[in-house]
Amino acid sequence: MIIIGLGSNLPGPGGATPRRNLEAALENLAARGMDIIVRSSWYQTEPVPPSDQPLFTNGVALVRGDMSPETLMAEMLEIEAGFGRQRLGRWEARVLDLDIIDFNGLVLPGKAGWRAAANREIAEQATELVLPHPRMHQRRFVLQPLAEILPGWIHPVLGRSVEQLLDSTE
Repeated sequence: MIIIGLGSNLPGPGGATPRRNLEAALENLAARGMDIIVRSSWYQTEPVPPSDQPLFTNGVALVRGDMSPETLMAEMLEIEAGFGRQRLGRWEARVLDLDIIDFNGLVLPGKAGWRAAANREIAEQATELVLPHPRMHQRRFVLQPLAEILPGWIHPVLGRSVEQLLDSTE
């Protein structure tokens, strides 16, 4: 089970709405060989950390495919670039943001180690993929849609259910 997080708060190509950007991103993933099993509802959320950016549209999708996590991440970065995503700064507004939240329960600590990678300065130095996503357990905009489609999901490192993680973000 592969869980992908999706977010957008800027218009996309041709003036597409953030919601349309996310739907088109899922279509792109499917065209690249990923089966979209189910996706959550789309949620309107405040930017994290708080800022004067437009609201985000967020959701998660459960997908299946034969790609390695590294190949999937490379494909997702290509999709983001195809939508005009430029990485100019941390926590910036974005036309499209795709993240691997969980990849079949695989734990990849990256160079800095999973817990250390939750620290911003260290995470920026890590060049390897970190799984599960190192901050997903702190992000209501990931946990709420995840609880919708996969109630009872257990974080592979923390050993806590999505509901327990969601309760701790309030």
